[in-house]
Amino acid sequence: MTGPSYPVRGSVRLGMDEIKYRLPRTQADGDAEVRVAAANPAVQGTLAWKRFKTKDEWTYIKMERGGKDLLARLPHQPPAGKLMYRVILQEHEERVTLGGQPVVIRFKGEVPAPVLVVHVICMFMGMLVATRAGVEYFSPNPSYMNLIVWTIGLLTVGGLCLGPVVQKYAFGAYWTGWPFGTDLTDNKTLVAWLGWVIAWLKIRRSPKAGWWAVAAAVVTLVVFAIPHSMFGSELKYE
Repeated sequence: MTGPSYPVRGSVRLGMDEIKYRLPRTQADGDAEVRVAAANPAVQGTLAWKRFKTKDEWTYIKMERGGKDLLARLPHQPPAGKLMYRVILQEHEERVTLGGQPVVIRFKGEVPAPVLVVHVICMFMGMLVATRAGVEYFSPNPSYMNLIVWTIGLLTVGGLCLGPVVQKYAFGAYWTGWPFGTDLTDNKTLVAWLGWVIAWLKIRRSPKAGWWAVAAAVVTLVVFAIPHSMFGSELKYE
């Protein structure tokens, strides 16, 4: 889980203590809470942040202590807005910065649960059926067409129809892939869909061209291996 939506995790030594941390990189409604477990009351924390890709000065916030935790909040941003932030811990004269470099967090709008659930189910079912269609090549009497049609249908509904709807709710734009942007989530969905459309056309002309199904299945597995939201939507503050 290394994609840009997953938290940055790790641990540091500060004095005699080992401090584990989990720094968020995505936030829906409201301010983003940054919380670090630091039971030692001598440990103090500072949260520094600024808007991503701007010339803003860093804003420094002293983290408050709540029991064994230090916490502070990053201000909510419009959909696709990004902040970069650092957490600095100090015990007496010793200081450490968690993660060693600034963390980038992206804010998003809330997606209605029914839309998100159907989208996710269709996309994962599409991947499974696509794999099954590729494996069909090794059957004694392969029959591809139904599997390919189901794959195209699931990717159409989940990716090309509901994908833009999810994108609009979350980041304020229906499509941020090629040619309008660099969002690999949109681009990889389109590549997988086109791969299966080409496979359908080729096998329809010649049932012996089953290796097109294998190629499309491999392409689908490769694009689904790309971390979600890589090079995703980004608000231009200027």
